Amino acid sequence: MPLRSDWSQRSCSMARGLDVLGDPWSILVLREVFFGNGRFDAMKSRLEVADSVLTKRLAGLVESGLLARKVYDDGGRTRQEYVLTPKGEDALPVLNAVTIWAEKHLPAPSDQAHLYVIHTGCGKPTTSADTCTECGERLTAANTSWHSRARSAEPVRLATAAA
Repeated sequence: MPLRSDWSQRSCSMARGLDVLGDPWSILVLREVFFGNGRFDAMKSRLEVADSVLTKRLAGLVESGLLARKVYDDGGRTRQEYVLTPKGEDALPVLNAVTIWAEKHLPAPSDQAHLYVIHTGCGKPTTSADTCTECGERLTAANTSWHSRARSAEPVRLATAAA
């Protein structure tokens, strides 16, 4: 999904990655899906984003293979929600890295405005995007929680790729 131009054919891996993951709305959409919040209206409400912006980012993430659509029944009405694919789940260290960097270097406007990466295996927060700094285990969506006091009193286990 290009931001200003198409970087998908660049010789630099970072440029190609930013072509897909470089848009802040796309990262925030992925955050919501990792939190288990894959329904359009719920994402729209949480992100406070226009329909057109969310629709475009979701389409781009599906086209890039990070998300898939899954049909569900909403009381007689068939609707779609968005779920992670294995490719989307592999983006977790990127989201963890952005979160950990922001916690280290940017002031939070309130005590509720923090997001911590927790390794559920040992229950400890980590300062590494891909490995628990307490016990050394590799972090995956299946063994990682995020703790945002703005969302809940307890850490929230992350969603994993759809089966």
